[in-house]
Amino acid sequence: QVPLVESGGDSVEAGGSLRLSCETSGYTGSRDCTGWFRQVPGKAREGIVAMDSEGRTSYADTVKGRFTISQDNAKNIVYLQMNSLKPEDTARYYCARDCDTVEDGLRVRFASWGQGTQVNVSA
Repeated sequence: QVPLVESGGDSVEAGGSLRLSCETSGYTGSRDCTGWFRQVPGKAREGIVAMDSEGRTSYADTVKGRFTISQDNAKNIVYLQMNSLKPEDTARYYCARDCDTVEDGLRVRFASWGQGTQVNVSA
């Protein structure tokens, strides 16, 4: 069973919205800290958001106010709601688990992540 499976990536116009989902039922890690990061080919990974078991969150300035992380524990799904998308949001988005703190998550210090889902935003 694959630990983390992302879905929801698509091509949208600037100003549009997308909701990414991450199925986590196959994950067996111990630290209940989760988040998302993104990567463009040839560039470093960028931490977007992290959330700990108490619901504390930390967002990157580049997405603050536009993106929201949430979690449905009953369904074992983590969501990333993305609004007011910009062309610079174009990237492959990864769901990740097992960070020590939300600050570490924002630095992309996760123990595990999925295969990613592609988001393309056109001007």
